[in-house]
Amino acid sequence: MKEIDWNDFEKVEMRVGTIISAEAFPEARNPAYKLKIDFGGEIGEKMSSAQITRRYTHEELHGRQIIAVVNFPIKKIAGFKSECLVLGVMGENKDVVLLSPDQNVPDGLRIG
Repeated sequence: MKEIDWNDFEKVEMRVGTIISAEAFPEARNPAYKLKIDFGGEIGEKMSSAQITRRYTHEELHGRQIIAVVNFPIKKIAGFKSECLVLGVMGENKDVVLLSPDQNVPDGLRIG
């Protein structure tokens, strides 16, 4: 594992956001959802593609708080602009468990 220094870590903007919509993304190569996430105040809403269909239905994602990296460049996935990276624990066979705060907190708070 390559080590990073504190300055590298400080560059990564991880924020809390709330999923306000989740819909199927049939154009994606692997099963995924298109997510609209509200990060509040200065960041606002961002879109993301997330391969989390094995463990979550789109109905149970609505209103759920998650943690995402919000300062990556936009990534195009099957014509869709993914503006942030939703974080999760990667299990076997790409079975992802989302990272989230254990209590509701204001959207936009920084992880650090």
